[in-house]
Amino acid sequence: MAAPSPPILPISNSQSAVTTTTVPSAAASAQSQPPIATPAFRSFINKISDTVRNGLSQRRPWAELADRSAFSKPESMSEASLRLRKNYAYFRVNYLAVIAAILAFSLVSHPFSLLLLVGLLASWIFLYLFRPADQPLVIFGRSFTDMETLGILVLFSVVVVFLTSVGSLLISALMVGAVVVGAHGSFRVPEDLFLDEQEPATTGFLSFLGGAATNVAATTAARV
Repeated sequence: MAAPSPPILPISNSQSAVTTTTVPSAAASAQSQPPIATPAFRSFINKISDTVRNGLSQRRPWAELADRSAFSKPESMSEASLRLRKNYAYFRVNYLAVIAAILAFSLVSHPFSLLLLVGLLASWIFLYLFRPADQPLVIFGRSFTDMETLGILVLFSVVVVFLTSVGSLLISALMVGAVVVGAHGSFRVPEDLFLDEQEPATTGFLSFLGGAATNVAATTAARV
């Protein structure tokens, strides 16, 4: 009579169970990653804050800007144009701050336009500029390529700017700011200003515009 065979231990089942339990955790950790490139976004925000601080540190005293004794009527258009150029070279940061304040006041006084503009900027930042290229945009279970996302954002921008009150509000605020700056620069006598101490025109807020344009162009080129 043959001896009974020993029972087989289910060793492989425990290993497979361990393997199957580790896969969902890896998938969950991959899904828990942030939807945007956090280091690039933080670098962009830090660059904006540093540029704004550096630009504001270069502003001229506001008392000097509003010195009533330095105002006089220009004798001709050429003199007004010359005054405007000199005053803009000296009060450049102050003028940009005035225009930004007028623009901010216009947006705050129209909350719906402000909400639309913030949503538009957030859509560009989080859905295209700082979204990792290896993670497609998924909305309601459908994946969108970079070109499709870009087309949707461009269409959304056209609708927000041209078919709502956002575009007219921005243009009106910029025109009011230009009129205020032009009037001040034309009537402010610049003889008492030390124009020889001016820094190059690429400093302050204007350098931020160039740097931001370069960063956006580099990001877009990398995605394409």
